[in-house]
Amino acid sequence: MLRLSLLAFLGLVQLTYAQFGKNCELRQLKINLIHPGIEYEMALGINSTLDIRVAYQTSLDPFTERPIENYDFFPALTLQNRYYYNFGSRGRRGHQIYGNSANYIAPSVSVFESGSRVVEGAIAEGVFATTGLVTGLQRSYNSGLSFSVDVGAAYYWGPFDQGIQPVFNLSVGWIVNEKRWCVGR
Repeated sequence: MLRLSLLAFLGLVQLTYAQFGKNCELRQLKINLIHPGIEYEMALGINSTLDIRVAYQTSLDPFTERPIENYDFFPALTLQNRYYYNFGSRGRRGHQIYGNSANYIAPSVSVFESGSRVVEGAIAEGVFATTGLVTGLQRSYNSGLSFSVDVGAAYYWGPFDQGIQPVFNLSVGWIVNEKRWCVGR
């Protein structure tokens, strides 16, 4: 009975250890420069994180007749549930995984505040949102420099002709605070 209890305890310890952010940074706070704002990323599991970004971001201007050709800056809130799929292969090749330096796939939701303005002779105002799927990569360096880029497609919701459009995000900035928990270099 003692052996069975000890074996069960060791199995539970191993299971608990395996479920706690082994590859992902536990949490990190970044200041973005390209899209001025802040970004917070926290571990949800072994290879997944929740990324929250509040920034002044570039987006297609869905209020125009040709949104693909017109871009503008809008205040935005973006949420992504990132799943990093190549921590293992990066580690085996000797590349660092500090700061969640890996490739990811993520469902993404963004909410933009367009304000009130005149677009093509009509008043455009209100909030619009995107929901979609992106794939991207993130790289962080010991100096604190961090960048991520992701691309995908999203459905644009709002007071205009709704539809699926491309999504592209670029973040360049510095990690100002992190709680390390990764096993990489």
